[in-house]
Amino acid sequence: MAENQLGGQQYLILPEGASRLIGKEAQRTNIAVGYAVASIVRTTLGPKGMDKMLVSELGDITITNDGATILEEMNVEHPIAKIMVEIAKTQDKEVGDGTTSAVIMAGDMLKNAGNLLDQGIPPAAIIKGYELAREKAIGFLNDVSNTVTIDDDKKLRDIAMISMGSKNIGGENLKALFAKLAIEALKQVADKNGNKVSIDRDFIKLEKKEGGSMEDTTFINGVLIDKEIAHPGMPKQVKNASIALLDVALEIEKTETDARIEITSPEQMQAFLAQEEKMLKDMVDKISKSGANVVFIQKGIDDVAQHYLAKAGITAVRRVKKSDMEKLAKATGARLVTSLDDLSKQDLGYAGQVEERKISGEQMVFVEKCKDPKSVTIFIRGGAKQSVDELERALNDVLGALTSAVEEGKYVTGGGSVEVDVALKLRDYATDVGGREQLAIQAFADALEVIPKALADSSGMDAIDTLVQLRSKHKAASGKSFGIDVYRNAIADMEKQGVIEPLKVKLQAIASATEASAAILRIDDMISSKGKMPSGGAGGPGGMPPGGMED
Repeated sequence: MAENQLGGQQYLILPEGASRLIGKEAQRTNIAVGYAVASIVRTTLGPKGMDKMLVSELGDITITNDGATILEEMNVEHPIAKIMVEIAKTQDKEVGDGTTSAVIMAGDMLKNAGNLLDQGIPPAAIIKGYELAREKAIGFLNDVSNTVTIDDDKKLRDIAMISMGSKNIGGENLKALFAKLAIEALKQVADKNGNKVSIDRDFIKLEKKEGGSMEDTTFINGVLIDKEIAHPGMPKQVKNASIALLDVALEIEKTETDARIEITSPEQMQAFLAQEEKMLKDMVDKISKSGANVVFIQKGIDDVAQHYLAKAGITAVRRVKKSDMEKLAKATGARLVTSLDDLSKQDLGYAGQVEERKISGEQMVFVEKCKDPKSVTIFIRGGAKQSVDELERALNDVLGALTSAVEEGKYVTGGGSVEVDVALKLRDYATDVGGREQLAIQAFADALEVIPKALADSSGMDAIDTLVQLRSKHKAASGKSFGIDVYRNAIADMEKQGVIEPLKVKLQAIASATEASAAILRIDDMISSKGKMPSGGAGGPGGMPPGGMED
């Protein structure tokens, strides 16, 4: 129960059972929790990063090293831990890659801020220094970036391969196959407007089905629908398909108001049923008249209507998801029709082939060989559910990285090289700023170097010695692109090695990490009306990892 002393009289200001953390205690707890969350995902960074196994309350198992997935599946309780999870979600939503980097940078920013708080530096000065450093870091990143276009296949392949580097999805040959599929899909859905390229990743569908092996993963120039054809009498394969997309039920709809029909004789009953059948036949006749031989319907199809469609040689698929209808419209050029009276030949789309195939014991409808489709599918296969799920996550990251690179048109070198370069420039900038903010800018620079340190740790190198070597290299003009070659356990020129990453991924990671750490540092009072303050959910008390906050 919290109290406030005023004139010798105590006033109760919080309800019974509430808890409160004030001042430095709140700041220390928050920093410890934020760093603990970052420590969990730190070991997953890089091609030699480790995986995490997550077991849900229902016993479902997820094995991954994708930062966003790990943090989302952890089900954290502490409010600061939730802020750290939001960093990963924002990074994943905005650029699709770099989630682990963003979170571990935020964790080190908080840890370094904690050291400055212990030295008596006020939070306001630290936050100001961090914001100054962020603005300068963004400028430095833009200065060292290089240009990439959607036609530069080699650069796009390098970006895709680096994005997949840490994923446990097979060897180099398999990753090269997935990179090829992702680039092919990206180019197909890209919209060019002069020098600008825009890509809607929603129109690259990732459909997965367990069975076969990862090598069976294929690119479909169209849309794969996880549904079966409505009636066994309908054609299972249609060449040169004229496709109608309907947002209307081929059923007799109930009246909006309550109504009652009185039937007093068998003849009336027969007439009523005949009228219903005629209405359904008329619906099918309107579809047939338009010239459609394949119909995808968002709603249901009556059994009688199915019979007439099959009799007319029209293939129909019912209860198709709205998102799939939108993809079909983009792929085939068809227009979604909400009234059969308005259906005409101009509303139809085209696909070279529509076919139902049995995949791992289940029927699926392939709409393929479309003319310049703006919606495509990558059909993911794998021998186990965990393999298929991890490949889906990897392809999502790859598509995000490629989209960011193409839309921004810029890339930077990876392997921790660009972080070391920006950190060195920030330290020079810090001496020009002076004052207490100088210490915060230096702390920000140190936080950026957590990326090369984590890469060195995961590959078995000495993190401190490696960092010293990199700093020495980067002081020379010819060493600006030197980073960590985790496969050879040495430092090397990342540009020559083809280790490159989208500029946008780095910019978003720094922006997200800075904003989150600043928001956490501003908190000096935590009040929980639920009673006990939630623990960090990781490591020791308050979320502190075992062994404290030392590297």
